[in-house]
Amino acid sequence: MAQENLNNKEAIEKLKSIVDQIDIGILCSFNENSDYPHAVPMSRQEVDKEGNIWYICSAESDTYKNLDKSPLVSVLYSDPKNFTFLSINGKVILTRDQQRIDRYWNKMMEGWFEKGKEDPNIRLIKVLPDDAHYWDSDTNMIATLVKMVRNSISGNNESIGKEGDLNI
Repeated sequence: MAQENLNNKEAIEKLKSIVDQIDIGILCSFNENSDYPHAVPMSRQEVDKEGNIWYICSAESDTYKNLDKSPLVSVLYSDPKNFTFLSINGKVILTRDQQRIDRYWNKMMEGWFEKGKEDPNIRLIKVLPDDAHYWDSDTNMIATLVKMVRNSISGNNESIGKEGDLNI
């Protein structure tokens, strides 16, 4: 894969395009009583113009309790069909911004919060990426695998995609 590090606006645009394409990321928080991360699938609500990623959670969840004690987080996105991957490490800010809750609220949320969007347990997780790395092919997985096989047989170095740091 070709190395292509991106900075500032380009990095934010790349992060946003991958997160919007994949939607569900595995958010890893850390519990002081465990050697292992606590990982849960989370649907992003928004990637804002600064490159921060917003999620909704419950104040009663293990994820929230972990993040309330330690703001460190890792978020992993994976789309094997399109050979697109993203790894993010950062810190979080926990908030209860009612305007954002109102903006993000939809029918799916009702299944998680029976009391509606005024449920006192609704919290927002704002992930502020410290570092991020992506892998992205220009084609789907099958075409990428064909290129890899062709490269190994022919000795050529046909591009199978790009990877790089996202410096936000």
